[in-house]
Amino acid sequence: MNILSLFNGGETKHRGTPWGAGLVAHETDDMIANGMGRLMTVGAFATGVGGGAAAIIDIDQPQFVVGVPTGYAIRPVRISAQVQEGLAAADNEESQILFAVDSKGLWSLDGTRTAEFASNMRTELGVGSICLTASAFSADMTTTQPGIAAADPVLDMELARAVKTTDVMGTATTVFMKALDLVYEPRHAPLIVGPATLIGYWGGTVEPIGGFAQVAWVEGRTGDFFRRA
Repeated sequence: MNILSLFNGGETKHRGTPWGAGLVAHETDDMIANGMGRLMTVGAFATGVGGGAAAIIDIDQPQFVVGVPTGYAIRPVRISAQVQEGLAAADNEESQILFAVDSKGLWSLDGTRTAEFASNMRTELGVGSICLTASAFSADMTTTQPGIAAADPVLDMELARAVKTTDVMGTATTVFMKALDLVYEPRHAPLIVGPATLIGYWGGTVEPIGGFAQVAWVEGRTGDFFRRA
């Protein structure tokens, strides 16, 4: 049967060091050590990915996607985003970050976007992933469910959200530094089984200057997440 542990929200595995000492490895740590961890960076150095205005967030033009093919699964390790908000000159301007999942549909490899190549979290191993990865969509993308025509993503699972609104206390000359950040680092991470797509958004009623994200996950065949004792 499956042996699950309440320790750190996942399976534990007993193993030893080269010196004969015993240790207990958390499932995620063990998968990373076995080359199954991935990290995708969105935004390049000082240049962020934009979004927003006229929609706060646009469901079919996300800032990043991680598409999980049939027969495979991922478990998020850590997702973080940092948004450079635009200058708001009126009350109740809004900015958002949203991490969500279309749990039935796989990204259809459409839409104008920037290709992304995830790094292996075991750094001597090569770049690449079984997942379909991209960022900075500027034309509509879709997801496809088995036996159903491609359509807009259905965000049936929201993982995390941050929302900020403005309260203007003076004029645009009374400027202060603004920050909109979101970190999703679950203790009990969902198992996202393909076909499915992890999707990230940010944007505002005033268009952000840009945004950055760091998306880490472990991946494998679905059966890799159901090891038997």
